Amino acid sequence: MTNREILARVDHTLLKADAKKADIKKICEEAMANNTASICINPGFIEYAVGIMGDKIPVCTVIGFPLGAMTTAAKVFEAKDAIEKGAQEVDMVINISRAKDGDWEYITEEIRQIKQAVGDKILKVIIETCLLTDEEKIALCKCVTDAGADYIKTSTGFSTAGATFHDIELFAKHCEGKCKIKAAGGIRSREDMVKFIELGADRLGTSSAIKILNGADAGNSY
Repeated sequence: MTNREILARVDHTLLKADAKKADIKKICEEAMANNTASICINPGFIEYAVGIMGDKIPVCTVIGFPLGAMTTAAKVFEAKDAIEKGAQEVDMVINISRAKDGDWEYITEEIRQIKQAVGDKILKVIIETCLLTDEEKIALCKCVTDAGADYIKTSTGFSTAGATFHDIELFAKHCEGKCKIKAAGGIRSREDMVKFIELGADRLGTSSAIKILNGADAGNSY
């Protein structure tokens, strides 16, 4: 697998609270130079990033981030606002407390409403695997596919751990091809990127893929 093929699956990510316009401009330029799948940024920078990149690289943003504890109505508003501002992809966080309570109907309906809000744009659903049992992850595969989301995604990168090979294998088995898979959080080597893709991940969320593939130290990657 070539570096170009890997980068075509990368959501080049910058979600730090202290990111400046100059930082956003830099990742936009890096994404265009390396033909990444998208950039993933906080909602406040959507219009700025779209202004830089136009239609060259999709802008992805995050909704209900990073805890997922907002009301459904608040998340739906965020999603609609993001699309109106030019986002082409939305990564939402489920209500993790509801998952721990086994309220799968609530979660499915929330995802469904947000998918309706984004329409034909891409919706990725972050379930924060590090906080869940395998049984909960399997139940959430059904929630995500039943609700019609485009992707299931492992992690925000802001909790106790990120993507694991085990979780991608589990998603691939239990989503049964009804949605795509995104691995995110803690991806720090080319070998990891290739392995995640081979196991079934269609997208990778990381701030460090370009540095990694250019031979630099990944440091603390999203």
